[in-house]
Amino acid sequence: MQQSKLVFYAKRAVEQHPEAFEALMEFERTGKLPKPNPKERANFTIDAKILRQYRAHCKEQGLNMSARIEKYIEQELSNLPLSKKKGK
Repeated sequence: MQQSKLVFYAKRAVEQHPEAFEALMEFERTGKLPKPNPKERANFTIDAKILRQYRAHCKEQGLNMSARIEKYIEQELSNLPLSKKKGK
C-alpha cells in the first residue's frame, strides 16, 4: 500500500473512531486502558423524604438506584423533539 493511502486511511480511522485513539494515548501515558463509556457522578438535590422512600424501595426490590434513575432520564430524553436531542 502506498504511504499516501496508508496516511489517508489512518486519518480517516482517527476521524471515525477518536475514542479508540484517545484510549491508546491514555494507555501510552499511564500503562492502563480507560474504561469504555465511563459513568459520571451527578450532584443534584431532591426532597429528602422522596429520596429515603425511593432508596428503601430499591433496596427492598434489589434494584440499582442509579441504573433506574438513568433509565428515567433516557425515557425523558426519548420524548424530546429531534431538534432538542441534537442540542439545537
